[in-house]
Amino acid sequence: MKRRATLAAAVAVIFTAAGCGANANQGGSSNAGTAAKDTLVAAYSEGGKTLNPAEANDVTSDTFVVAAYDQLVTYDRTTTDGKPTAKTDKIVPMLAESWQVSSDSKSYTFTLRQGVKFEDGSALDSDDVVKTFDFIKKSKSASFLYGMAGIDTVTASDPRTVKIDLTAPNHLFLQILPMYSFSIINIDKVNAEGGSKWLDTHTAGSGPYRVTKWDTATEAVLERNDTYWGEKPALRKINTKFIGEASNRVQLLTKGEVDIALEVPAKDVDTLSKQPGVVIDSRASNKILFFGMNNAIKPFDNPKVRQAVSYAIPYDKLLSDVMKGQASPMRSSVASSTPGFSDAGNVYSHDLDKAKALLAEAGYPNGFSFDFTLGSGFDDWSDDAVLIQAELAKIGVTMNIHKMARPQFLEALATKKVQSYISRWTSFVNDPGYHLGLLLTSDGTSNYVNFHNPEVDSLWKQASTEPDQNVRNDLYGKAQEIINTQAPWAYLYEYNIVVAERAGVQGYTSYPDGIIRFFQLSNKG
Repeated sequence: MKRRATLAAAVAVIFTAAGCGANANQGGSSNAGTAAKDTLVAAYSEGGKTLNPAEANDVTSDTFVVAAYDQLVTYDRTTTDGKPTAKTDKIVPMLAESWQVSSDSKSYTFTLRQGVKFEDGSALDSDDVVKTFDFIKKSKSASFLYGMAGIDTVTASDPRTVKIDLTAPNHLFLQILPMYSFSIINIDKVNAEGGSKWLDTHTAGSGPYRVTKWDTATEAVLERNDTYWGEKPALRKINTKFIGEASNRVQLLTKGEVDIALEVPAKDVDTLSKQPGVVIDSRASNKILFFGMNNAIKPFDNPKVRQAVSYAIPYDKLLSDVMKGQASPMRSSVASSTPGFSDAGNVYSHDLDKAKALLAEAGYPNGFSFDFTLGSGFDDWSDDAVLIQAELAKIGVTMNIHKMARPQFLEALATKKVQSYISRWTSFVNDPGYHLGLLLTSDGTSNYVNFHNPEVDSLWKQASTEPDQNVRNDLYGKAQEIINTQAPWAYLYEYNIVVAERAGVQGYTSYPDGIIRFFQLSNKG
């Protein structure tokens, strides 16, 4: 066995996106128009930022990590309305073939599979797991999840046995472990190659694919790992094209030069669905869009003002005119598909008279002016902002829209000084504890609206260690009711996840994180 190691308790740090890498190790080329049955061409809007599992924080980077790495455990799969779907409430083996939980629910002992190898041919054992968790603990991004999981120490007693001790019982622990952030990395290989900088542009995993080419401006190539321990993927090669313009992605799919496309605009769904050879997979999701109001900046420090804005939102128009039916109403700070969802306290509908009355009660009978920061990259955000701006003008409120490129927008949000904005969020762990912990508790690293409520914090902490699901749901429900009443956000809608495919593509499974698992796909041509 490799040297035994022990990890200390994690300290939560700011949850930020990783820096951008250059090119991966160069490999094969692609021919989108002549994809054989063992190849697939996928279209993404952007090329990703890093291949480091502990720092990846965008859908393209995340997709490559999931393809190239394994985790200790994963989510089961089921069928919903005839379509494969992740069953997030059931955790099943991956690198760990089994595990045991102590009577006090504070210790988990995992038994690893035999014969697993990293892509460079070296054996994967318990020491690699220990080193990976230490790497995660020290990372910029995933360290927050390490802390949220409540991990205290990680130790290896023999090559196949890993024990993880928690600071307290934590129902989120097993829910968090399947995340790509907890991918098991060949740390010895990383260290030999120069460390994290190398890992930004290379893979060191045991997963079903290897990233053999990565040019963030144009394309990436994933090739099947033929020494993979698990079931052999049907697809030998994945060519991913990075195409910023949604209209171009749609056109290439229609022409048959792309097999699968993500981020299909809602306005194009109906037209695409009528194209021969194209299949639209549109499903409800836990991806939400909200109008954030900074509770630390006037006038949004006054809950009546925030409530007034919530009454001014043209909810039905957003769903019909902007999303064309590819979204559903958002009724709480937690998505409606999340266990423990509650819309108690949400009394908001489009009612300008009520909005005016609340403004008068708040001391703004003649309205006010405020700054709104609009991040680039999403047509629906811009359309939503214009509609909301028009409705607010009817109650005397001037919404000054300031457009900002997406990288700068994300940096500005992280300062927690943006007065108002629109943002979307997907909770990769489909649980209110994960969702609220990041977004709406006082210490939440993504609490960009500066919402601070001691009662919500207390309810969240109680729920974190509560073993009974029904009791947890009650606690989370009370927290949501407070949030709904205080209105730090105005709720816009819950997105459908829309994936457009050529008719021969099979096996797409919907996960909360929105990541396509290429190893589950086949291409009948």
